Amino acid sequence: MTETTQSSGLAAPSAIGEWIGGMRRSAEFIVIPLFALFVSASLFSLFLLALGKSPQTFFELLWRGGFGTEFSWQNTLVRTAPLILTALCVAIPARLGLVIIGGEGALVLSGFTAAVVALPLLSWAPPFVVMPVMLLTAAITGALWIGAVGALRHYRGINETIASLLMFYIAVSILNFFVEGVLRDPSDPNKPSTAPIGPANMVGEIPGLHVHWGLAFGVVIAIVLGIVMSRTTFGFAARVTGGNVRAARAQGLPVGTLMVSATMIAGACAGVAGYFEVAAILGKANGSLIAGYGFTGILVSFLARHNPIAIAPVAVLFGGLAAAGGLIQRRMGLPDATVQVLQGLIFVVLLVSETLYGRFRLFDPEARG
Repeated sequence: MTETTQSSGLAAPSAIGEWIGGMRRSAEFIVIPLFALFVSASLFSLFLLALGKSPQTFFELLWRGGFGTEFSWQNTLVRTAPLILTALCVAIPARLGLVIIGGEGALVLSGFTAAVVALPLLSWAPPFVVMPVMLLTAAITGALWIGAVGALRHYRGINETIASLLMFYIAVSILNFFVEGVLRDPSDPNKPSTAPIGPANMVGEIPGLHVHWGLAFGVVIAIVLGIVMSRTTFGFAARVTGGNVRAARAQGLPVGTLMVSATMIAGACAGVAGYFEVAAILGKANGSLIAGYGFTGILVSFLARHNPIAIAPVAVLFGGLAAAGGLIQRRMGLPDATVQVLQGLIFVVLLVSETLYGRFRLFDPEARG
């Protein structure tokens, strides 16, 4: 009886200690990114002062344009949807140590193929046929496009970062070739585009939010992939491969299959983003698909430390930055690209902050004194 009581008494402090230790480790991955954001804001304030502009006014307009009103929130959430999906295109391969920066290309090409596959169906197929076909086509296009990068990396040893970037330019060239050529809609002389898919085939809004369903898709996909990467054998194998490829091969893990599978999943996410850009925003494929969501998604993924669950709130932050650009331009006389300067600064500071992990005893549960 005494031994049982003593064992229970020891188990409770041990469990509490493990919980506290886990919280201390997790805090590091929150505090350091927040510190990086603070440093970025401080450096950007110095940049604004050098231009003779008020940092206080800038950040007030940034808040108002991104989050200050109901309309601002709607504008922010519309931009959040593709950011979640393109960030997942970076985050999933990153678990295997792959740096994919070509999600923009998968988005562009998938949006284009989704619009093109709909054209022969418009005259006879109902929306409940056209829309799933468009979505499936976009997802497959993105999966094959980024999956090819994973295959090149494993089977030919080609650097995936360079390959995915080059494939972005190829995707843009394919889009321009067709929308400025044989698939150009002659009824739109202002901007080269494919024929519109029609209002009946456009994606509707989430009730009460006035934001298209792409946001819900993005959040659900992020949650599902978060569970897959943390709670399944595939996710465990991916983490092992990302930690040490040689050790993964020594354990008999199918490294090539894992790489191709992860990049295909990533590409499918970007492909879904391309579908919603066409079916919820543009209504056709044209140069407006090249909106930079894929490149901003890189920053979102890095700030979320490639955690699919954390990507959604970080994407909201950067959606707000993008939404506020127009207001800042009008009120402060700054170029719309000013927000992109801030994003680039955040990315650089964030990369530098990677050197801080593991350096503070505060976050080490085994540290004493």
